[in-house]
Amino acid sequence: MPAMKHWLMKSEPDEFSINALERVVTEPWTGVRNYQARNFMLKDMKPGDPILFYHSNCAVPGVVGLAEVASAPYPDPTQFDRKSDYHDPKSTREEPRWWLVDVRFVRKFKRTVSLEDMKACADDFGDFALLRRGNRLSVLPVGASQFKRILSME
Repeated sequence: MPAMKHWLMKSEPDEFSINALERVVTEPWTGVRNYQARNFMLKDMKPGDPILFYHSNCAVPGVVGLAEVASAPYPDPTQFDRKSDYHDPKSTREEPRWWLVDVRFVRKFKRTVSLEDMKACADDFGDFALLRRGNRLSVLPVGASQFKRILSME
């Protein structure tokens, strides 16, 4: 059995927060339109993989809870919906361009582990994509030691 991978997934809390995930329990992670992030979901994520749920573009960006991958990848239905902000006219049902996984709520953190908290002890994280200047990916891999370090900061 392949080793479990760890992930960080970003969401703007005004769009979809950890509280919203707690309410619905499982949610399709729609709207990803970056090929690298899509490929992580399509090729690398497996059901049961743990996810750090990250609130971005807010007063205190940071990790606010835990989730897990809840499904195998499947085509993102928003790419086919002409009324969706995520519609892609070049995508077809026969050859979809965009894929997603379902995400399941695990728990909320007692406190936000802020981006500033993580930057303050950046040496503990090695080469962590989240802390790289200019990183805008909404889905990124997290090393096992980085994952444990964030959990310890809660």
